[in-house]
Amino acid sequence: MNITYRQNGDYLIPNIVIRKTKPIGHYGRLRKAYLEMHRPILFNELVLSDKLFEHCAEIEEAARNRMELIV
Repeated sequence: MNITYRQNGDYLIPNIVIRKTKPIGHYGRLRKAYLEMHRPILFNELVLSDKLFEHCAEIEEAARNRMELIV
């Protein structure tokens, strides 16, 4: 993995680009907000490994499937 950095004062900040694989729905956005507020370490790990939107899309799909079963 090739990471580039930018200078910000005395610090080198990695240039992180979040790639969206497919649009996430309501439940995916709720999961993202939950991770951001209550599980910041896991959120950062998912962002840095470029798996955040993949994870949220899986949650969205699972929630939609459960809603179909309930209804």
